[in-house]
Amino acid sequence: MRNNNNRVKENSSQKNWIEELSKSDDFTFFTTSSDVEDKSVYRIYFFRTLIRSEIMHEEVLPYLTKNLTLQQLKSQIPVQELIVTTDNSVVIEKLLEGYVSIQYGDNKTECLLVDVANNISRTIGPPLMESTTLGPQIGFVEDLVININLIRKKLPISELHIREFKVGTLSKTGVAVIYLSEIADEENVNTVTQRINDIQYDHIPDSSFISSMIGDNTHSIFPQSIPTERIDRAVAGLVEGKIVIIVDGSPNALLTPALIDETFIAMEDYYVNWVLATFFRLIRMFGFALSIFITPFYVAILTYHYELIPPRLLESLILSRASVPFPPIIEVLFLEITIELVKEAGLRLPSKIGQTLGIVGGIVIGQAVVEAKLTSNILLILVGLGTLASYTSAIYKFNNTIRFIKFPVILMAQLIGLLGIFMGFIYLITHLLRLTSLGRPYIGAYPFRKTTAFDLWVRLPFAVQKKRPTTLRPASLFRSTNDSKQPGPPSDFDE
Repeated sequence: MRNNNNRVKENSSQKNWIEELSKSDDFTFFTTSSDVEDKSVYRIYFFRTLIRSEIMHEEVLPYLTKNLTLQQLKSQIPVQELIVTTDNSVVIEKLLEGYVSIQYGDNKTECLLVDVANNISRTIGPPLMESTTLGPQIGFVEDLVININLIRKKLPISELHIREFKVGTLSKTGVAVIYLSEIADEENVNTVTQRINDIQYDHIPDSSFISSMIGDNTHSIFPQSIPTERIDRAVAGLVEGKIVIIVDGSPNALLTPALIDETFIAMEDYYVNWVLATFFRLIRMFGFALSIFITPFYVAILTYHYELIPPRLLESLILSRASVPFPPIIEVLFLEITIELVKEAGLRLPSKIGQTLGIVGGIVIGQAVVEAKLTSNILLILVGLGTLASYTSAIYKFNNTIRFIKFPVILMAQLIGLLGIFMGFIYLITHLLRLTSLGRPYIGAYPFRKTTAFDLWVRLPFAVQKKRPTTLRPASLFRSTNDSKQPGPPSDFDE
């Protein structure tokens, strides 16, 4: 009697998931015989919009004419992924991933799941946001399996470990955590995996969601993980001891822990002479400071400290602003906001139209604003320089941070002049000193480590860079295979 009750419950459970999935018009069911009670009949279930029908017809259906059990079919069908299960939740999950479910005879609980998913992905191409003239021209795509394959080809070693997760209560987005077991700090790996496991959200469409949810300070505007489209940057990070996070559906991998200094590092630096690479890196750092402080200095000096301006330059400023009816703060905010509007419009329009709008709109509006005496020629030059400097960072996400920071500094400059700029600078440095990424300092300069300085502020020759950056606390400190046997981890202050 108990066995009959169990069979009734199993049949009812199976009937429930079939009824639930049948509410979708693309759910398909058919049998290999008109007699559903036939002990040799196969019942096939699948979503026709998720499978490749040619694979099912060529590799699966021909074997259903041989009157084989599910276990025998599993050994016969030439498909890589085959699962036999009685767990209805697994059946539903795999059906929604593009599998075909096959039942045999009067057994309505056991299912053979065959992977015939139609995985659609774009062709591998060059990175769009991190393009370089030198170095590899291959970027990540939106397919998780392809991205892992690209990394494994660059690092064909057994120490490359991958942990996979399903994140999102509705989207069930695939997330992969990649690291080198002999190099990455185990504490960092455990922290990342724990934070990903703790994510409670319904939909994860992009890696930016993961970056926001696992960051140490979710309110900070500074990116605490480095997004990248480049395979070589991701591999270089792994070799240094970083952890790479890849999200299915996103062409941007995440590198963590991160340093603010890394936003000034372009992969092209490693494909040119170290002297040139160091020069370009210092130019980017100068551009960061210039984009933030150039217009606040204009407001502070013209409002409170005009005596700091040399007499000849002061004369030019007076002539330039003689017909401008607004104080410097209104003049600067008007022009800065106008530039931001042009940027946003250019980003939201189709690429060809956006480029035209950015060039023509910037020239026409700038010329018209000067001729209308709404701003001075000198300020137009300064804002143009600041805008160009804001895009010198090698990480696009950091450019957005730079665009925002200058506005609070401008307001501080209007309130108390140069003292306001100094206070804004102190607040910025304090925030960065307190900020961490996976518990590691966000500024590579503090605390000072010699090995970190070798490849952050300057790019010294490769022969000098014998050790990995100690900021990441790598399990193996030395880059050389022979030297890597020496014990670690490093101390806080490495000589």
